[in-house]
Amino acid sequence: MSVRALRGAVQLDRDERHHLLDEVRRLFQEMLRSNGLDQDDLVSVIFTATPDLVSEFPALAARELGMADVPLMCAQELDIAGSLPRVVRILAHAETDRPKPAIKHVYLGGAAALRRDLVPQDGASG
Repeated sequence: MSVRALRGAVQLDRDERHHLLDEVRRLFQEMLRSNGLDQDDLVSVIFTATPDLVSEFPALAARELGMADVPLMCAQELDIAGSLPRVVRILAHAETDRPKPAIKHVYLGGAAALRRDLVPQDGASG
């Protein structure tokens, strides 16, 4: 079994606490589902948010899913001119037998623009 990194991102419609938590939960659950993983497979998770998101810590969404024994960390994205606003990114490390090319990275909504090379034509995930 290897440790693999899974990436994901979602662009929020607005900086509102419940919206942020709902969208981060949706993203995180889709990342796990797309890769056939559950919480026991996780080693650690890093959440980042663009500087315009201040209503809540994105990691709280994972805690609300019952992740009490997985190390979680939040950080702020670099404030780069012209970058996509209101984006939460997730970098999760998980134990899995999947080879690197089989890992599915998930980009929801407007965040699909971040990695067009990884997102299928429908723009839902990749």
